[in-house]
Order: sequence, then C-alpha cells, then structure tokens
Amino acid sequence: MGARSLEELKKQYKGASSALAGAPARRGGPGRGPGGGRRGHPHGKPKNMKRTLSRLLHYIAVYKTRLIVALICMLGSTAASLGGSYILRPVINNLIDGSKSMEERLRYLLTMIFVMLGIYLVGVAFTYCQQRSMILVSQSAIEKIRNDLFEKIQSLPVRFFDSNSTGEVMSRFTNDVDNIGVMLDNSVVSLISGAITLVGTLTLMICTNVWLTLITLFFAPIFIFGGSAIAKISRKYYTAQQEALGAVNGYIEESVSGQKVVKVFNHEQICEKEFSFLNEDLRSKQIGAQFWGGVMGPIMGNTSQISYSLAAGIGGILCVLRGFDTGGLTVFVNFARHFSMPINNISQQMATIFSALAGAERVFTILDLEPEPADIPSPASTEGMKGYVELKHVTFGYDPNKTILKDISLYAKPGQKIAFVGSTGAGKTTVTNLLNRFYDIQEGEITIDGVSVRDYPLDDLRRSITMVLQDTHLFSGTIMENIRYGRLDATDDEVIAAAKTASAHSFIMRLSDGYNTVIEGDGANLSQGQRQLLNIARAALSKAPILVLDEATSSVDTRTERHIEHGMDRLMKERTTFVIAHRLSTVRNANAIMVLEHGEIIERGDHDDLLTQKGRYYELYTGKKELD
Repeated sequence: MGARSLEELKKQYKGASSALAGAPARRGGPGRGPGGGRRGHPHGKPKNMKRTLSRLLHYIAVYKTRLIVALICMLGSTAASLGGSYILRPVINNLIDGSKSMEERLRYLLTMIFVMLGIYLVGVAFTYCQQRSMILVSQSAIEKIRNDLFEKIQSLPVRFFDSNSTGEVMSRFTNDVDNIGVMLDNSVVSLISGAITLVGTLTLMICTNVWLTLITLFFAPIFIFGGSAIAKISRKYYTAQQEALGAVNGYIEESVSGQKVVKVFNHEQICEKEFSFLNEDLRSKQIGAQFWGGVMGPIMGNTSQISYSLAAGIGGILCVLRGFDTGGLTVFVNFARHFSMPINNISQQMATIFSALAGAERVFTILDLEPEPADIPSPASTEGMKGYVELKHVTFGYDPNKTILKDISLYAKPGQKIAFVGSTGAGKTTVTNLLNRFYDIQEGEITIDGVSVRDYPLDDLRRSITMVLQDTHLFSGTIMENIRYGRLDATDDEVIAAAKTASAHSFIMRLSDGYNTVIEGDGANLSQGQRQLLNIARAALSKAPILVLDEATSSVDTRTERHIEHGMDRLMKERTTFVIAHRLSTVRNANAIMVLEHGEIIERGDHDDLLTQKGRYYELYTGKKELD
C-alpha cells in the first residue's frame, strides 16, 4: 500500500477508464488497496437502454406460458376495474330518475351493489393470479441471471480478476441483481397493466363523451414529452449512482480484508479520508438520481389534476347546456382519473426502472466479456501424462508493449525439481502462470510430453498441475473437506495420508474436533503456518504429475519447514516440480536452479555449480548482494 495522497486518489478516480476494460493491474501496481489510493471506478456513458431492456425481456420471454396467464389475468383485472366503474353510470341515472318510485330505485341499487361486488371479487381473483404468475416469472428470470453471471465469472480468465476488485465484482451479484429483481417484480407489472388500463380507459371515455376525451388527450403530449425529458436526465444519474456504489463497495471490501495492514502502517485516517471522498461522491449522485426519479411523480400528478379539473368543469357545463347525463359525467371524471393514474404509477416507478437498467448494464458488461479460449476441435488427451515440460524460446508480457519474459527456454523431466530464484518482478511466478495457461504466450511454445499446452483441454491441463501458492485460501467447511478439495473422490484414509505427508496430521489431531474441525473465515481460527500446511496437504492429495510450489513454505518456521521437506521429497517423487523461492536454503537440493533477472535466465545449474561460478546466485546465497 503506497502512501498516496487524497488529491491523487481524486484525480485517479475521476480520470480512470473502465476497470472492466482496462489493462490488468499486476502485483505491486497502482491502485491496489486502502490507504494507498484505490483504483477508482469511472462515470462511463450510459449504454443503449433499448438493448438492455430487450435483453432483460429475453430472460422473461422464456416463461411464455406463465406470461400468457399473467397477461390474461391483467386483462381480466383491468376489465373488472373498468366494468365496475362504468356500472356507476346507470346506477346514478336510475337514482336521480324521478319517474321511478323510491322502492324501485332502492331495489335496483341493491341489485347493482351485488353485481359490482361480484365484479370486484372476480377482479381480486385475477389480480392475485396475475401477481403470483409475475413473481414466479421474475424470480425465475433473476435465478437465471445469477446463474449466467456466476457461470461467466467461472469462465473468465485470471486477467479479469487481476484487473477488478472483489468488492466491485460482488456489487454485481448483490446491488445490481437485486435492483433488477425489484423492477421485474413491480415495475414490469405496472408498465403492462398501465398500458392495458390506458387502452381500456380511453375506449370507455370515447364511448362516454368524445369532447371531454379530446380535452383529456390534450394533456397526453405533456405527459409523454415531459416524462421523456425527465427520464433522460434520470437515466444518467442512476447509471452514475450504480457505478459510484460499486466503487464504495470495492473500497470497503479491500479495507476490511486488509485491515491488519492498515493498522500496521497507521493508515486509519487516510482510509477514512479516502472513503469519505468516495462516500461523498456516492451521496451527490444518489441525491441527483433520487431527485430526478422522485420529481416525475409530483409533476405528472399535478398535471393530471389540471386535466381532471377541466374535464369535471366542462362536463358540468355540458350537463346544464347540452343534456349530458349526470351518471355519464360521474363515470367520465372517474375515467379521467383512471387515465392519469397509470401514467403517474409508471412515472413513480421510473426511479426503480432506471436503477435496475443501470444495474443490468453493469451485469451485461460482465456477461459480454470474452471467456477463456475454447479448446481446439480435437484436443490431446492428458491420460497417462508423465510430466516432461519444455519451454521453447518463450516471450511474454502482461501488457503487449512491455515484455516480462524474454526468450526463456528450459526442460524438466518427471522426478526433477526445477527452482526459480531472482529479484522480485524478475518473472518467476509468470513462468508458472503460463504453464497453467492463466495467460497465453505471445512468442515461443510450451509443451508437456511433447504436446503444446494449447492442444490440451484447459480443464484437463489444470487438473494435471497442482499448485501451492504463497497466498493461502481455505473454504468454509471442515479440515477434511478442505484437504479433499485436491481430489474429491479421495477416501478419508487418503486424506489423512496426505496430511501426514505435509506434516499437518499432528497439529490437526491436537484440535478439538480433529479432521472435523470447522474452518472459520478463510482459516481465521488457524495460524498462517497451519493454513499453509493444509494447502500443501491438498496438493499432496492430488495425483497431478506436475507440482508448482510458489513460496509454499514462506509462511512456516524453519523447524516446520524441515519436517515439510521430508514430506515434500516423498510428494515430489516421479513428479515434475517447479519451485519459486526467495529463501535459497529451500532449493539447495534442486536438480536445476534458474536465476532470472529482468525476464531472462542469466544462470542455470545445480547449487554447487552455481556457487562455483560465483555469479549472481553466489552473491544472493552468500549475502554479498541482497535479493531485491
């Protein structure tokens, strides 16, 4: 974490390009942590709203039967509502008809009350079915979106995870998908139901009085163009709000996960200032989004009141001068209110709609990313793989304009231990990343058993290479389950044997529940060394012919390391092993040691040969020149 100023953070945050489209941030690169000026999230232009909406509707359209049922229920509910209102016209006209006796009018009124009650009960039943059908559709669509998003995350290359913070990715799964769910649950129903209500209401208004209908329609362009103008502004603010929310979530995740580092370097106040800046940015965008999303309802509501008042006033004049019936006037003003209600309801849903569309754009941004390269049509089989590894004139750079490895060539046989040593950033870990095809090389070739790694199925290739990384990661579950992650079909006895190989068995048995001990918070109830021993046991359980140890023993003490070395010797028998180490004492027994500097192998040989040469390795081993 660098000591980056708040002004630099502001400049970086406001000027950053999209994190999803940007170049990968390498270890030690800029913008990687609280207290050090986290990489900001942009305020990109809103994408095509029509295309986003079309893609969302595609998820709904899969459930055609339920949608048809919901549509029929909406029609029935709207017809019941409008029909119940229209019945008021003959009821009122009958009540004020002086030619009929009071008894006849009361009898007619009582009959019509029961008729209206029946109509409204039918409407309630339709509404219930409509809501249930739409909830089933929306939640099924959300389930499909989450599944697609998770599957896409699993298929993305390592480059994506090097370029994006965990919090930013998690924001897609939580805030954005939840907003889409709210829209599909409520707003879609309001839009469709509102459209049906508008058509039905307009039809009955024309049947009731054409002139009053024309007066009401005079205000329709105001509703449409006014709402469209406000919606255009709202969409920009809601897109910016979702992006700012993702930035805040990402910073919180990094700050919480790196809290020990923050405290060690006394960066609490710096974190508070940086978070305050991001939080203030989110606040300002939320104010704009909520204001423009909320102002539409009152504006449309007041406009509809003007239309309603004019219709009532002119309708009254028509009753006096042109013989327009009182029941017709009562029904029409009720319809005039019905006519504006769908528009008001839709306008009030705009905040939810634009928030959801902004979230959907962010979700679809990930769904549109290119996955890892597909396997070739007729891939080679990894069955019986021995582990003969060869790198032939390999050149690679994470950024095509900046080369990391330069013309690297080496050969490793099963049972051999090949070590990489050198300064930080020399390209040691990069070699193993290329072996797994986490990244593809620009020049040269990497082969296993004489076959290019590009010709193997990607899953089978990685299944044939087991890794123990410097950074440990344990999953929720028991110790037994975590070790078994190395090979899911392993028996309990095989798991215990692997733990013994890694010298983990003794400490496991000292735990209260032994192998059934539940791991908490990525192994928070274990020491760093114990967590690493479990990772080594996981690798020992795997039957992969190639083993990669990236600073595997850096987190354990010297005494434990000696115990592990004996187990590792058994583990590495008949396996091709690559070791990355800063602690040179761990690579003395390697068959070959590769000394890398600036992406080139400058020395190679075993421990004794390299000491005899008195070159870079000799300087590092004797301490005459410290490792960078």
